[in-house]
Amino acid sequence: MAKILHIEDDPANRLLVRKLLQNAGHEVVEAADGLEGVRIACSARPDLVLVDLNIPGLDGFEVTLRLRGEPSLAGVPIVAITAEGDRETSLAVGCDGFLQKPIDARSFSAVIAGFLQGVREVAPGSLRSQRLREQSQRIVAHLEEKVAELSRANVRLRDLDAARTEFYRNISHELATPMTPIVGYVKLLADEELGPLNKSQQKALRAMDECVRRLRSLIDNLLDVTGIETGRMRFNHGEYDFLDTTRRAVAQVADRFAEAKIQLVEELPRGPLPGWGDSGRLQRAMTQILDNAVKFTPAGGTAGVRVSVLANHYEFCVADTGAGVSPERVVRIFEPFYQVDGSATRAHGGVGIGLAIARRTAQGLGGDIRVASPSGEVIEGVRLGGSAFYLTVAKRAPLIDGPIIRQVD
Repeated sequence: MAKILHIEDDPANRLLVRKLLQNAGHEVVEAADGLEGVRIACSARPDLVLVDLNIPGLDGFEVTLRLRGEPSLAGVPIVAITAEGDRETSLAVGCDGFLQKPIDARSFSAVIAGFLQGVREVAPGSLRSQRLREQSQRIVAHLEEKVAELSRANVRLRDLDAARTEFYRNISHELATPMTPIVGYVKLLADEELGPLNKSQQKALRAMDECVRRLRSLIDNLLDVTGIETGRMRFNHGEYDFLDTTRRAVAQVADRFAEAKIQLVEELPRGPLPGWGDSGRLQRAMTQILDNAVKFTPAGGTAGVRVSVLANHYEFCVADTGAGVSPERVVRIFEPFYQVDGSATRAHGGVGIGLAIARRTAQGLGGDIRVASPSGEVIEGVRLGGSAFYLTVAKRAPLIDGPIIRQVD
């Protein structure tokens, strides 16, 4: 039984050839375009390649020239099977045979068997040289056209990227401006400085205050994304206590864990743990990781927080009993706007920028974030086999004056 690769973009033609060859006892591997065909040929190592000349990506001539330059495929017969093109050019670029469509179903398997047994068609030497030159010129022109097309697309992508960054900056500031009086008036009303409130009004204001806080947090995140995009994420360093910052972050999300019916366990050393850096940004980064645990730990599950003192760094670990993150998604979860479930009907809220901001914050404070999934963490005697996020920061954050991260005293 031979392994035969058929490179053809028409499904009906693929089906016919597959049936004929499988009935003859052969294994058939298929590709729908030239690029895919080259990739499969180099990995699958077929015994024979059937290639249509008029296929997308790379055409059949280009595919043949590419395969003829692959040492691992030396000696593998390549047969053009097409309704277009000509026999002489096909043989000149390296094909060993030429079959005109529509194929003869009665003799097709026997013809293929002949090529597998060593039958070859050969183009005259002078004609071969001439056709190779002509085809090479066409390939060069094709490549020049593709390079020009890619260059134009690259320029457009750069323009769109610059426009996106400008949009983030503008929309963030435009949203932040009206937020100031909203926050102020909600506080005045809640403190009853504009008059007494009944219980229903107080309840309504508490709900409004929570929505305003969430909106303000979203605006702050958008401002941070602008800083990431422009390479100008700012830090305000000062003396702080890492353990106290951790406790404040945990307290900030404690109600969310309770509402989600998730048990929260802690393993914290004795303080103080003095540090120098931006405690405000650090607390927000910790909160982002804790929020992530709330989203992806099922009701009745457990999440754990542990603080470790390393040689020159502090480590903040959050582990959970959730489903974890698949390996192919682990490498992307710190990208801005990437979400494990990005559909409009996803179960979890957010816009996918929290972990990206947390990582940039950690890096700006002399550390980083890594994730282990599945996790082998045990915190306070509880095995947390979902995901574990480890945020580290230097005990004394570095001052970096450069285009990527700029820190300000």
